[in-house]
Amino acid sequence: MHRRRCRSALLALTAVASLLVPTAVAAPPAGAATPGTKKVIVQLFEWNWTSVASECTNVLGPKGYGYVQVSPPQEHVNSSPWWVAYQPVSYKIESRKGTRAQFQSMVTTCHNAGVKVLVDTVVNHMSGQENGGTGWAGTSYGHYNYPGTYGSQDFHYCGRNGNNDIVNYGDRYEVQNCELVNLSDLKTESDYVRTRLATYMNDLLSLGVDGFRLDASKHMPAADIAAIKGKLSRSAYIVQEVIYGAGEPIQPTEYTGNGDVHEFRYGKDLARMFNSERLAYLRNFGEAWGYLPSGQAVAFVDNHDTQREGGVLTYKNGGAYALANAFMLAWPYGTPAVMSSFSFSNKDQGPPSDASNKVSNTTCYSGWECEHRWRVVANMVGFNNATQGAAVANWYDNGYQHIAFSRAGKGYLTINDEDFAVSGRSYYTGLPAGRYCDVIHGDFANGSCSGPVITVDSAGWFAATIPAHDAVAIHVGAKLP
Repeated sequence: MHRRRCRSALLALTAVASLLVPTAVAAPPAGAATPGTKKVIVQLFEWNWTSVASECTNVLGPKGYGYVQVSPPQEHVNSSPWWVAYQPVSYKIESRKGTRAQFQSMVTTCHNAGVKVLVDTVVNHMSGQENGGTGWAGTSYGHYNYPGTYGSQDFHYCGRNGNNDIVNYGDRYEVQNCELVNLSDLKTESDYVRTRLATYMNDLLSLGVDGFRLDASKHMPAADIAAIKGKLSRSAYIVQEVIYGAGEPIQPTEYTGNGDVHEFRYGKDLARMFNSERLAYLRNFGEAWGYLPSGQAVAFVDNHDTQREGGVLTYKNGGAYALANAFMLAWPYGTPAVMSSFSFSNKDQGPPSDASNKVSNTTCYSGWECEHRWRVVANMVGFNNATQGAAVANWYDNGYQHIAFSRAGKGYLTINDEDFAVSGRSYYTGLPAGRYCDVIHGDFANGSCSGPVITVDSAGWFAATIPAHDAVAIHVGAKLP
């Protein structure tokens, strides 16, 4: 078996540490449009609306992110854990992340920066509070009673397992009609419920949002989601959360008729390749591994749920996490989604907040991890934009942890995750001759590079030494004059 290494000691190495440096953001040169289509999603998990707006202007737009996924904006249970945002109390756009006016201002600001807004939308259930209470915006509610919105007749009561909770994921009825951890399960087969949910989503559309990430989609029949979608006032990008489970009756492929679907296997398998297997195995990563069709999948290294559950790489893995994101953003499978976390030491911990639980303005690297700003992540978004539509070519691997490939004529990435530097070899890129910014280690702006420059010769080759646990990436959007 190929040896692995102690990551914590290696993070002290300059080569790895350089992967984590936040990128400087400079305005692009006048008239230099980002090539390709901007499709990368960044999940600014639990950021408040003022901070999202600022980030769109100062970072997301200049770096070429296509969408910002924001956390649920509706009124919710008033408490401190992160998951209260996923326990709706009403559909008022009033939450600990901000007011309706701040939300609308954020959408407008992001659009002005060229960034679309994807809203995490809770449509499967309401709260999980047995005794009810008063929501963030002052709405009184009960577990199955939401005055002016839903009454007891609008929920499922499956009556299994001594309560209404899901126990058996091998039972389709139970998964879609019982409660997910006591969350009051909406009767989404009801036209009233469908209309009420669509009214909420249409309200968000009226504020300018561009799409929805539908939470807990697996717990609703795909036909119910289709019916809700059919009531929307205009078209919107849809991505559904459907977690794959081997042998389970409900499969992600059932939902592709409604829109894109999260591919949960991607991050777990990628972590396994980095942690205990071989990057060489990634040469056919994607559909050949049994995944969803690329055109209907959203891929991610981690998200807010998986980073708390384990089995994936997260910001806590430092350099390995940066390299995994570099691979995802260079590899043409699915729509890539980048995670931006707040720091946590226990899985229920909420975001940085004041004494009233109102989310604080984001200060990167002080309670907020801001992985999307790490140089390697932010600059590989530009790589993704520059290489849209280009096939993988010129694959190389050493059988273990050193891989390289081009995106035909548009970009080239090599990752060396060995415990030793690889020196004395050349890489065939297939790129036009010239000088390119190594965007893993430098920022390209106004025709110059703040880091190393890679020279591709007239035959399409370059020579370089790749340090242990490091990478080099070049693309046509970061070519020097």
